[in-house]
Amino acid sequence: MSVDLSVVVPAYNEESRLRPTLDAICAHLRADPGRWGDWELIVVDDGSTDSTAKIAKEAAAEEPRIHLVGGEDNRGKGNALRRGVLASYGRRVLITDADLATPIEELDRLDKQLAAEDSAAAIGSRAHPESRIEVHQRAIREWLGRMGNRLIRAVAVPGIYDTQCGFKLFDGDRARAAFADSRLDGWGIDVEVLRFFRREGWPVTEVPVRWSHQAGSKVRPLDYGKVLVELVRLRARAVRRVDLVVTGLFLLASVLLYKGLWTDLDSGYLTDAGQDQNQWEWFFAVTADNVVHLRNPLFTTLQGYPDGVNLMANTVMLGLSVPLTPVTLLLGPTVTWALVLTGGLAATATAWYWLIARRLVDNPWAAALGAAVAAFAPPMISHGNAHPNFLVLFMIPVIIDRALRLCEGRNVVRDGVLLGLFATYQIFLGEEPLLLAAMGMLLFALSYALVRRDVARAARRPLLRGLAIAMAVCLPLIAFPLGWQFFGPQSYTNVLHGDNTGNGPRAFLEFAGRSLMGTDERADRFAMNRTEQNAFFGWPLVALATAIVVRLWRLAVVKALAFTAFAAAFLSLGAEFRIPYTDIVLTGPWRGLAHQPLFESVIESRVAMICAPALGVLVALAVDRLAVTRDRVNQVVGLAAVAAALVPVLPTPYPVRERPDVPEFITKGMYRSYLSDGESVVTVPLPYPGSAEALHWQSATGLGFSVAGGYFNGPWGPDRIGIYGATPRHTSNLFNDVRNTGRKPNIGPNWQAQARADLAAWRAGVVVLEPQYNAEALYATVEKLLGEPGRRVGGVWVWDVQTESR
Repeated sequence: MSVDLSVVVPAYNEESRLRPTLDAICAHLRADPGRWGDWELIVVDDGSTDSTAKIAKEAAAEEPRIHLVGGEDNRGKGNALRRGVLASYGRRVLITDADLATPIEELDRLDKQLAAEDSAAAIGSRAHPESRIEVHQRAIREWLGRMGNRLIRAVAVPGIYDTQCGFKLFDGDRARAAFADSRLDGWGIDVEVLRFFRREGWPVTEVPVRWSHQAGSKVRPLDYGKVLVELVRLRARAVRRVDLVVTGLFLLASVLLYKGLWTDLDSGYLTDAGQDQNQWEWFFAVTADNVVHLRNPLFTTLQGYPDGVNLMANTVMLGLSVPLTPVTLLLGPTVTWALVLTGGLAATATAWYWLIARRLVDNPWAAALGAAVAAFAPPMISHGNAHPNFLVLFMIPVIIDRALRLCEGRNVVRDGVLLGLFATYQIFLGEEPLLLAAMGMLLFALSYALVRRDVARAARRPLLRGLAIAMAVCLPLIAFPLGWQFFGPQSYTNVLHGDNTGNGPRAFLEFAGRSLMGTDERADRFAMNRTEQNAFFGWPLVALATAIVVRLWRLAVVKALAFTAFAAAFLSLGAEFRIPYTDIVLTGPWRGLAHQPLFESVIESRVAMICAPALGVLVALAVDRLAVTRDRVNQVVGLAAVAAALVPVLPTPYPVRERPDVPEFITKGMYRSYLSDGESVVTVPLPYPGSAEALHWQSATGLGFSVAGGYFNGPWGPDRIGIYGATPRHTSNLFNDVRNTGRKPNIGPNWQAQARADLAAWRAGVVVLEPQYNAEALYATVEKLLGEPGRRVGGVWVWDVQTESR
């Protein structure tokens, strides 16, 4: 059986208007038999509880071309449309609502468009400039509809401005294929079907129509929420099974790396984290405390008392610490710390996989291997000890993809707005990674433009326009936070990192401490510390990348990647570097940037992190070609070479040690009787980058007190140079010297007067000395400074200095 036109009408409790609708449709089709030919009218009863089915049967008895598809249960418009379309035989299929909000006469427009443009679908669009809305909906419904369509365009079918108008004409065979593939039962089926058409490359044209709101609409306010749920289902369905497997493998790898931390959340501490785990847990706890008490999330006086800490000028990652506030409050900051590290690493790998699979290769396993190199590269694993802001980089591939979309020039305004929003969010995850990513993108863009000048000329105008839009969106959003960061209380100019912060040339060929073939003892010779092993790709991977570049040099993207990786590696050598195995020291390329705004606070060895995704993409490109080659020998040798290069740099699990217990003096709240309002706890020594257990005392017990000193970035001196920790005072320096040397100093009246002045500056209420290395010398020093012995309370020595500090 074959007919020229099928009309499908879904109906649920439509007894009051179904018959007039059927009569109108039949009359229109009968009026021009030469145009419409053989036709059928299919009414789909969606489990109506009134006389809808009876009316349809009566109409069918009078007009044999009317058919009823029944249903016992109300399963939704999507289910009804699917059953109706699949029951149709027409070369063309029209779907229309039972209320005929769009008059049947508008079919003429759709049919003309479908034939003239050779479209696969001509859909009525209320958003078309030439459409005529004769009776409007209530303002709130129209607003919800517009917002819904914007969301649909953003996540499902870009470029279609009205997916929900219930008047659509399809090519019959393609409609049946699309509806057979559909799974949604509700209002979201329109989006699902149009998305199918887009995926298959079938043209869809929006056509202006007349439309009038009809009383008795079946769309309820909650249905807008149901459409959102269906959109989520639609996006989830678009994910391939292999994508889920790859994501699961990335998550499994991350969990295995941090298994020691997850199995001992109560007392586990990453061995190579230094004091950063204490610091980050404190950041998460303070942010959650600020959020729940509606305090300024950009500042606190819980550390560095009484001056406080400019949190925006520190790496608190508000983009995660704020939304994870419930986790921190319910499960504690250590769980948040472990979750951010583990989930962030897996999310970063998944994001790189998405970008590489979307833009560069066809084979998903090639994309997965490239993403693994980008996310689990030795520099990333090194920062995974202590720097989640350099580990959680899932927004960087998203930003790169949006910049590439700008180059395509399809929807510059939308892509520019989204790029601005994405950049804003990344700023609240980490500013320095965004700066490094921008450097990498600039290096790649310049080199690619030199190779493909035709592409550069075509992309220049939409890219520049989109970047301007992105800045117009981003700058107002970040103006206040960045103003606070650079000009607010406890702001600073640039951070002093010390000397030897560049990579030596040999560092690129060595193995990192956490790599399978590496050792800490050897890697320590070539890096600032174990959290800053920013090269260490190993000579086999460097050799493999070189071979790939030579083999695939004809590809413009390979040339650009090679230049980007080489330039980043060269910049990371620092302001000066020594030629290996000689005493020759040369001026490094970083010297020109070292004192420029923004760059002056960057640890230059980190620029080498740009090499990680570049190497990952090179590996993905090579494996993608090896996967399809017909030369079996070449394939086996090539894959073996890739394996030989990657196995030595496989990351090994992070070691974990036991952290010290929090003294009962803190856990049982004994400190409260020693503190009045506006007073602080002074620990011996004061918390600083080398020892910051006091921060753990705070975060583990609800932040009930402030501490003098601390581990954060703050200003020092009249030039407000950034340093790690609070501005040192004579007494804090004395405590550090005694702690490090074990020597008891000679304490006289001058030192005692200085101690009283420093305690007053810190507004101290109590001085606390916990059991530690060189505790005897520290006790003797404090006893002489304060002129009285300490009291043993709750596992610590305590001096009540409320009177002294006043």
